[in-house]
Amino acid sequence: MNDVRGERLQVMLSPEELALLDDFRFKHRMPTRAAAVRELLKMGLTVVTTDGVAGMKSSNFGVFDRGPDGHRQGDVPEDAA
Repeated sequence: MNDVRGERLQVMLSPEELALLDDFRFKHRMPTRAAAVRELLKMGLTVVTTDGVAGMKSSNFGVFDRGPDGHRQGDVPEDAA
């Protein structure tokens, strides 16, 4: 297998998503977060189809449920508190 990495990809994660990634990484004894992300991508791409996602916002694809305004369910925006 060719181990050359030709493209850099930056991803912003919430603290909760990062904790889940780190838990997966340590549970599976992976050397880096990047290795864990690549493994999760391989796993996800083997089971997921993308039917009916045209026009959806990127915030709809988070690990945790988000409300209509992009906040996690149950979160109160700072200006509403």
